Amino acid sequence: MKIAIVGAGAIGGLVGARLALAGEQVTFLVRGANLVAIRNKGIKLIAQDGSEQVAADVAATDDYAEPGPQDLVILALKAHQVAAVAEQLPLLFGPETCVVTMQNGIPYWYFHRHGGELEGRQVRSVDADGRLTQLIPPQRVIGCVVYPASELVAPGVVRHVEGERFPLGELDGSHSPRVQAIADCFARAGFKAPVLDDIRAEIWLKLWGNLSFNPISALCHATLEGICQYPLARELAADMMKEAEAVAGKLGVTFRVTLDKRIAGAEKVGRHKTSMLMDIEAGRGPEIDALVGSVMELGRFTDTATPHIDAVYALVKLLERTMTDEQGQVRLQKMAA
Repeated sequence: MKIAIVGAGAIGGLVGARLALAGEQVTFLVRGANLVAIRNKGIKLIAQDGSEQVAADVAATDDYAEPGPQDLVILALKAHQVAAVAEQLPLLFGPETCVVTMQNGIPYWYFHRHGGELEGRQVRSVDADGRLTQLIPPQRVIGCVVYPASELVAPGVVRHVEGERFPLGELDGSHSPRVQAIADCFARAGFKAPVLDDIRAEIWLKLWGNLSFNPISALCHATLEGICQYPLARELAADMMKEAEAVAGKLGVTFRVTLDKRIAGAEKVGRHKTSMLMDIEAGRGPEIDALVGSVMELGRFTDTATPHIDAVYALVKLLERTMTDEQGQVRLQKMAA
């Protein structure tokens, strides 16, 4: 299968390396030091047990016209980064090209092939002008939820931390030949990629924790363990999750785990920094609109109050603006003894 991986960060690098090692024809669309490293040496994957493999037989380019039409395009960028490459993505499309979206949060295509009174509604927090819907037509899309954790430790070098699951699903819940072919492709690479009847419910399950723990972590420079073990922060996270559960419920989504179990699961992860906290520390823009702003917007669609979510969103957006204005990053530094 001809597969283009858009982005060779932690997840794109992991997925692309494993697919290439399984014999797929992989091209990375990437820039900067990563591009140079992958072109010169391939992409190195450090497994959970510390063993190393190099996927040398891969292509890497920053020219979207170079690879030609693909069987599969995997969007492995964060949600707020997709718009920057959207105009070039159609260069990778042939008549049957599928696009697997690996973004966290509510996706731009959420109400496409959804059914019900909100069918086709645009989620402006993630697709303000409708360009994503136009350039990446939802009929091409296969939904995906990313559960593995990995990190880009150096240009062209990815370390797999944990996890193998990439649930997949057609937007209308059907079990099509194309989604099964992609699931089989992922399975050959050693991933678990079950085909789900309701990919949106799985998106909400992961989002349920991300929409609370990520922004609280970014604002307070706390780990998951720290948030869950500090009563006031734990209560705030729970209040945000209750509001999100009410929004999801009005959209016909139910969660297969309880709120307490979801929080306990986050606590077990331990002293882990969320991706949003790491972005704030590095001076990068936080993934706030797809994770939090979109839930606020869906709350408005369904006449559901989200006061705690709204307040936390406002604080992160102010932090983002301050960082932009001051061209700075925010880190918690230890005081000299």
